[in-house]
Amino acid sequence: MLKQDQAADIFSRIKKQSNADEVECLFYGGRSALTRFANNTIHQNVAEENYGVSVRTVFGGRTARATTNKFDEQSLKDVVKASEDLARVQEPDPDLLPVPDAAEGGRATQEIPSRHFAVTAALTPDQRAEAVGKIVSIAQRHKLTTAGIFSSAEGVEGLFNSRGLSNWHTQTSAEVSITMLAPDSSGWQKANSPNVANLDPKALAEIAAKKAVESASPREIAPGKYTVILEPAAVLDMTGFAFFDFGGLAILDQRSFLNNRIGPRLFGENISIRDDVAHPLQSGPSFDGEGVRRQKVQLVENGVVKRVVYARATAEKMRKSEYAGKVGPIEPTGHGFPIPNEMGEGPMNIVFESPRDPKTVDQMVSSTERGILVTRLWYIREVDPYEKILTGMTRDGTFLVENGKIVCGVLNFRFNQSLIEMLSKVEQMSTPVRTSGEESFDMVVPAMKVRDFNFTEVTKF
Repeated sequence: MLKQDQAADIFSRIKKQSNADEVECLFYGGRSALTRFANNTIHQNVAEENYGVSVRTVFGGRTARATTNKFDEQSLKDVVKASEDLARVQEPDPDLLPVPDAAEGGRATQEIPSRHFAVTAALTPDQRAEAVGKIVSIAQRHKLTTAGIFSSAEGVEGLFNSRGLSNWHTQTSAEVSITMLAPDSSGWQKANSPNVANLDPKALAEIAAKKAVESASPREIAPGKYTVILEPAAVLDMTGFAFFDFGGLAILDQRSFLNNRIGPRLFGENISIRDDVAHPLQSGPSFDGEGVRRQKVQLVENGVVKRVVYARATAEKMRKSEYAGKVGPIEPTGHGFPIPNEMGEGPMNIVFESPRDPKTVDQMVSSTERGILVTRLWYIREVDPYEKILTGMTRDGTFLVENGKIVCGVLNFRFNQSLIEMLSKVEQMSTPVRTSGEESFDMVVPAMKVRDFNFTEVTKF
């Protein structure tokens, strides 16, 4: 693994090569391995190790990046020259700020738990294969076919600049994704954690198999508005479409659904959301793409959007804009992406706060007279960005609920649903958990029981 002192030495050598006013280096990379299986057989095992440095140079408001994964003297000289040549031909950016110093980068306002686990870093192909063997045995016992992955990684992120700021983060990650296939049905489960000990591939396989078996011979029922019970993965992939709108630049560009909606109640009173890098179920570094420490930010409180997050330059622009009195507190919050970028910033450590009276999915089912239980969603796209109307389809375990019981599997639905409306009609929620999906980054989210969810079409599978 690339160490912080090694990266500091590389940065020192880069600085000596540069004639720029300012220099910033982002380090990234690590080791990763993947075991892939299909048709009840492991068919691929791959591993790689790679590290890179992205060099940003600044000349009087002009800035650009160049990247290399070679750290010999000539390669560092070449990447500095490439960055400087690109920077010199850019148009000056009047909003570009000097790189932050150590004081502006800030001290950690909250300590994040360790996200590097030796047991994850040491995971071997044999151990992954053993876990896959258990998954396959469960599939065979239920006369199913399984496919999926078991991956592990150990990575680093670091930032150094010519004003003395330096940050370093190491993290491990493990992920299991399982699909169980029957002739006319399927089931799915996925989980990710920095600590592989938090993953139970066998338990995930049992749940995926149960969904495949119990949704066999699916019935076709008419589309329409139903009470739905969305498992956490479905909630994740729906709500994930909202959070890049919670950035200051999205407000300034008038591409956020929160334009003119900060302050009044927008969602149900039972919806409170924060960005919290220090939450024990979250992951990632405590600093952003400029090296500024991430703050805990209350985004939504009791259905009211309170504020958005900011990179340094966006906060400066917002203070001078027509929106300044309409968006809540304005200050850099440590949510910027590496410069230059067109996105500005975004909250990457989303945590839904626990409801006062959490319910399990089983309790949600038992309280439902007629509704649909949804395991996950896929192929989600925006129809109306301002009203946040999304379309997509259910997948891998969709069930009819009647009189408090799961009755049968049903053919999958297409939906057209406003996310704003959905979060205004949440009747029950579970305790939030770290959740993985396919359409969004991992978050800490609950399962939700939602009334009047709009299914528009029935599929043929």
